[in-house]
Amino acid sequence: MSPLLRLCARIDHINAWIGKACGWLLLAAILVSSGNALARFAFNRSSNAWIELQGYLFGAAFLLACAYVLQRNEHIRIDLISARLSPHWRARLDTIGHALFTLPFCVVMIVTGVPFFWRALKDHETSTSVGGLLIWPAKLLVPLAFALLLAQILANLARSFASQDDA
Repeated sequence: MSPLLRLCARIDHINAWIGKACGWLLLAAILVSSGNALARFAFNRSSNAWIELQGYLFGAAFLLACAYVLQRNEHIRIDLISARLSPHWRARLDTIGHALFTLPFCVVMIVTGVPFFWRALKDHETSTSVGGLLIWPAKLLVPLAFALLLAQILANLARSFASQDDA
């Protein structure tokens, strides 16, 4: 196996591990939501921090699982077009779409997301809600998730080109 394909396998492994871990983030979001609702109705107590934590956990699961969804080939397609194509042309359409649209979008999100996160970290930005949480962890998710997605796209493209060379 070539070093490039070993790197692709490593990216797959990392994104699969993160994607599966996201299920635990969703469970944590459900437990936080349930606990907050129970505290509000049973004890007339609630906290903005718990509500924000629930959103952070759900957002983390959604963003971080994107690369795993792409890796598993479970992402949304325009079925009107792709359903009429052969598997060969569907794969080519995916390759072109990822190379021309998804990959540049990931780069833009990383380039704009890093300063967005960095300012929040540097300024110790917190939520405007009373008892709110720090915002930088949520803002870190944007460049991190798109970096994982970019790595997965590059791995998929490398594998696609490697399989065309073998054919």
